[in-house]
Amino acid sequence: MHQRKDVFVIGHKNPDTDSICSAIAYAGLKNKIAEGNYIPKRAGEINNETKYVLDFFGVESPEFINHVGTQVKDVSIKPTPSISKEISLKNAWIKMRDLQEATMPVVKEDGKLEGIISVKDIATANMDIYETRILALSKTKYSNILDTIDGTMVVGNPEEVVPLEGKILIGAANPDLLENYVEKGDILITGNRFESQLCAIEMNAGCIVVCMGAPVAKTIQKLAKENNCAIISTPHDTYMTARLISQSTPLGYFMRKENLLTFSTEDFISDIRGAMAKIRHRDFPVLDREGNYIGMLSRRSLLEMDNKKIIMVDHNEKTQAVDGIEEAEILEIIDHHRLGTLETTMPVYFRNQPVGCTATIVYHMYRENGVEVDKQTAGLLCSAILSDTLMFRSPTCTPVDQKAAEELAKIAEIDIQDHAEKMFRAGSSLSDKTPEEIFYQDFKKFSANGVNFGVGQISSLDQGELDALRPKIAEYMATADRNDTDMLFFLLTNIIHESSALVFYGENAKELVEAAFGQEAAEDYIQLPGVVSRKKQFVPRILSAVQQ
Repeated sequence: MHQRKDVFVIGHKNPDTDSICSAIAYAGLKNKIAEGNYIPKRAGEINNETKYVLDFFGVESPEFINHVGTQVKDVSIKPTPSISKEISLKNAWIKMRDLQEATMPVVKEDGKLEGIISVKDIATANMDIYETRILALSKTKYSNILDTIDGTMVVGNPEEVVPLEGKILIGAANPDLLENYVEKGDILITGNRFESQLCAIEMNAGCIVVCMGAPVAKTIQKLAKENNCAIISTPHDTYMTARLISQSTPLGYFMRKENLLTFSTEDFISDIRGAMAKIRHRDFPVLDREGNYIGMLSRRSLLEMDNKKIIMVDHNEKTQAVDGIEEAEILEIIDHHRLGTLETTMPVYFRNQPVGCTATIVYHMYRENGVEVDKQTAGLLCSAILSDTLMFRSPTCTPVDQKAAEELAKIAEIDIQDHAEKMFRAGSSLSDKTPEEIFYQDFKKFSANGVNFGVGQISSLDQGELDALRPKIAEYMATADRNDTDMLFFLLTNIIHESSALVFYGENAKELVEAAFGQEAAEDYIQLPGVVSRKKQFVPRILSAVQQ
């Protein structure tokens, strides 16, 4: 059974009620009529009006997402098993060969990464070991030696570590010569030579390895115990034993543990591609948010990666979209605004209608697909229409919007007038917000003829509140970081009087406003009777003035 692919349904940055409610409702529709797992998301903080609507209908706010670029967690992560730093080089090689892994992680019992080992590291270790004290230096346990040379412990404890001063010797010389080069703690590889074994014990050797499975005399065993000398028996000959014994070194001695290149599940592929290209590993360890190892990311995974799948609602301009939209796969766009600056790599389902609200389009899509609109969804869609059309007062409002809102109000069992007033009052409650929060509450960017400008808007039923807010907004705009915008505009809209005070800032902003509306402006604001819609009454005039 295939796992259902996640598809995020997202409105614009600084979302309004339509953007949030349409995303929730459209995700709900898609989950009923299409394959996949459709999840509503938001690209910014919800405003007071939207919060009131969600609370009123008992709906949770969509989860915030600030970037839709492909992350490590969106890519196929190989569940490569980990190994312990205690195992021998030989066992590590066998495991890597059997699993056909070129790189493996070395992980502690608590799940934290300690290092990585590659086939190249093991090959280098086998080719470059000229250090006869390697078993002592790497603190090798006798159990590792037993495992590597298929040995049996005749005398001693397998869990003890090879003596610190010991080197590896082959007892080929006669006992007279052996006396001169066997030292305390040494490991002597020998055959069935009583005199050599006795000499090693007398010279305080740490361990005697007896080859070819030769029996060890009781006298030697007794003397070895008394002198704390281990004895191991192996079926291999001297040559094979000498070749294998250095492979009993613990993996931890050769693993790479400094400057490891690891990635988090939250890392963006666009950020890590360069780092992966610089280091010629095939696989890189991936850690979760707590720093625990979860798998390996291979170069091949990047060739087969699956970008995040997105449906855009209530916008179609890149400047208004969530960050990383250029890396995502856009499947659909459902909108009621002018066509903007977005390009897609593949054909998409694009539905754009000249109505006052995206929620109107979503409602029609429920009906077209024969899907019943439940009470909760009807409440969200109706609220979105009332918000976007300023309760049918906006020039963007069409008879289609009004009819949809009235039908939805019946399903949701709400009184339009009463619900809209409470919603607007909640939305225009600005006492707990800073000028910056109010400014960006409903803010969009536009561009024409190389001129970039941003337009914010707040609607209220209370003219006194709007009058008090105007100088604060003007002051904020004069000190705000304009980023890449040449001019800033802010509409303070009175829903009851159906008019707006426009505050502006930026070089040539005053001249542009006067040209667009054909009336004289004060130093930083102008009163615009009858103007309530940013989309239909304000932005087109500004764009026209810019082009002229």
